[in-house]
Amino acid sequence: MNAQNTESDTSTHAEQRALNKRIEALGWGLFLVMIGGLWLVPGELVREGTWLIGVGVIMLGLNAARFLNKIKMSWFTIVLGVLALAAGLGDYVGVDLPLIPILLVLVGASIIVGVLTRD
Repeated sequence: MNAQNTESDTSTHAEQRALNKRIEALGWGLFLVMIGGLWLVPGELVREGTWLIGVGVIMLGLNAARFLNKIKMSWFTIVLGVLALAAGLGDYVGVDLPLIPILLVLVGASIIVGVLTRD
């Protein structure tokens, strides 16, 4: 009976890995279509923050798809997605977010938390 459970767990894990690869490929496809589409539109018609909003929505959408399919989400892309979305929306409302310093603080804090919580 344990052998059956192990085989079932292994096949489920393999299915999740395959689905995660498909989700990532879909994300890359959406990203490239978005970038290409934005390049086709004259620069005067599209605000600078539009691509940041697109990147944020794609990254958060990928993690939502992972969550709904019970696949481990990537906290790194969640944070990047939130930052990109915030920066893009900030461009539309006239708020300039210092993305690089914020990202450096978050990465540094993540490293510190990882070291302190490691067994």
